[in-house]
Amino acid sequence: MKPISTQIKEKPWLGWVIFLVSVIVVFFAGLLASSVIERRAEAVYAYKPVTEVDQFEPRNAVWGENYPSEFQSYYKTADTSFQSMFNSSRKTDALADNPRMVILWAGYAFSKDYNQPRGHFYAVEDARNTLRTGAPKGPDDGPQPATCWSCKSPDVPRMMQQLGSPEAFYKRKWASLGAEIVNPIGCADCHDARTMNLRISRPALVEAFERQGKDISKASHQEMRSLVCAQCHVEYYFKGEGKYLTFPWDKGFAVEDMEAYYDEYEFTDWVHALSKTPMLKAQHPDYEVYMKGIHAERGVACADCHMPYQSEGGKKFTNHHIHSPLGNINASCQVCHRESEQDLRKNVYDRQLKVKEIRDKAEQALVAAHLEAKAAWEAGATESEMAPVLKLIRHAQWRWDYAAAGHGNSFHAPVELLRILGTSVDKAQDARILLARVLSAHGIAQPLTLPDVSTKEKAQQVIGLDMPKLRAEKVVFLQDVVKQWLAEAEKREASYGKK
Repeated sequence: MKPISTQIKEKPWLGWVIFLVSVIVVFFAGLLASSVIERRAEAVYAYKPVTEVDQFEPRNAVWGENYPSEFQSYYKTADTSFQSMFNSSRKTDALADNPRMVILWAGYAFSKDYNQPRGHFYAVEDARNTLRTGAPKGPDDGPQPATCWSCKSPDVPRMMQQLGSPEAFYKRKWASLGAEIVNPIGCADCHDARTMNLRISRPALVEAFERQGKDISKASHQEMRSLVCAQCHVEYYFKGEGKYLTFPWDKGFAVEDMEAYYDEYEFTDWVHALSKTPMLKAQHPDYEVYMKGIHAERGVACADCHMPYQSEGGKKFTNHHIHSPLGNINASCQVCHRESEQDLRKNVYDRQLKVKEIRDKAEQALVAAHLEAKAAWEAGATESEMAPVLKLIRHAQWRWDYAAAGHGNSFHAPVELLRILGTSVDKAQDARILLARVLSAHGIAQPLTLPDVSTKEKAQQVIGLDMPKLRAEKVVFLQDVVKQWLAEAEKREASYGKK
C-alpha cells in the first residue's frame, strides 16, 4: 500500500477530505468533553447545597436558595394568563359554564361551588376560599376532615411527622390545621432534601401499590417522574370513621375495577338530594386515565410534557412551571412530534371536541334521570321498584364523573374516555326506560315537564340551596377564622428567623 503522502500527491483532493474529517472529529470530541464537564459541574452543584434543608422544610423559598432555576420557574405557576379552548389557569366558575353539574351533584358540596383549578401555587388559598369547605367557626367545627388537606401543601408531610402518623393527621378536622397548612405545593412534596432524588411523601400511594403486591421503591427514575404526580392526581376516597386516605386500586386501574371495589365495599360519597341515589364522586383520576393512553404505552412520563427540560446559562434543568403542554408546545410536544404548533394544537382540540360531544349526551341523560327519579318517588314508587334504577344512575354518573373530573383526560386517553362515556350514556338511558315504566305504573304520563336548569342560579334553586346565606357565612369565616390562621402562621414564620 502506498504511503499517505504519496496518495495525497497523486490525489490532492484526498488531503482536503482528511482535513475536513479531522475537523469534524475534533468538533464533536469537543462537544462531548464540554457536555461531560457541564454534567460534572451540575453534579457538584447539586450535592453541595448553599443552605442545609431539612426533609420536612415546607417553605419553597428555602429550597430555592440551592436550586434557583427550578425555584424561579416554579413560581411561574402563579401566572393565570393561560387559556385553551376549554380550560385556563384563571379562576373560572365551572358551574356557571355548565349548570347541569349543579343537578348532577345535588346534595354534595360541589353543587355549591366548583371552579377550575388555577394551579399548584393557589392550592391552599383556593381550598380556604371555596364554599365546599364551608365556614367552620372553630378548630373542631365543620364537616371536612384534615384528610382534605392531603394534596394541598408540603406542610402535610410535616404535620404527619409532627402528629406521629398519617392516621393521626387524617383524624383531625380540616379547620384544626388551618394555621399549619399555609405553603403551596412545592419541593418537599416530591424531592429528597439531601439528594434531590424524587421521593414519595404521601403514604396512600405506597399503600395502594403494596396491596397489589408491588414495591414502589424499585420504580425507575422515569417511572418516578409520573409517580410523584400520582400521589395526588388520582381517584381516592376517605375510608372508615378515621377518614383514612385510600386509593381504590385493589381490583385494578380501570373504571369498572374501581366501581366494583366501591360496590363490594358498599361505599357511598353522598345520597343524591333529588333521586336518592347512593352516589360516587370521582376526584381527579389523571394517573389512571394516563395509564390507558398512548403516551404511557410509549414510556412518556407526566413530567416529560408538563415539566419539560430547559437549558439556561449552560445548565440543563427541569422546568417547574407545571402547566398545560399547550402553553409550551415547542419544549413539550415538539421534542417528539415534528408537526407545527398549529397542527399539534388542532390535534388536541379535535380529541377534546369529540369527547365533549359524548359527555354532553351523558350529562343530559343523567340530569333527566335524576329529575324523573324524584318524580317517581313523589308519585309513590317503592324501594324495590327503584333499586335497579338507582344502581344504573350510580354507575352511569360514576363513569361520567370519572371522565369529567380530570381536565386532561380527553387528551391523555381519548379512546378510553369515549368508551367510558359511551357506557355512561347507555346506563343513563337504561335508567330512564325503567323510570318510564315506574312512572307509568303510578299514573304519571310521559314525557314529564322538567324544571328549567339553564343557569347555575336556577339549578341551585331547584335543588334548594340558599346561596346568599352560604356566601355570607363564608365571608365571615374568611374575615375572622382565616385571618387568625394567617396571623398565627406569620408569627411562626418569624420565629424561624429566616424567610
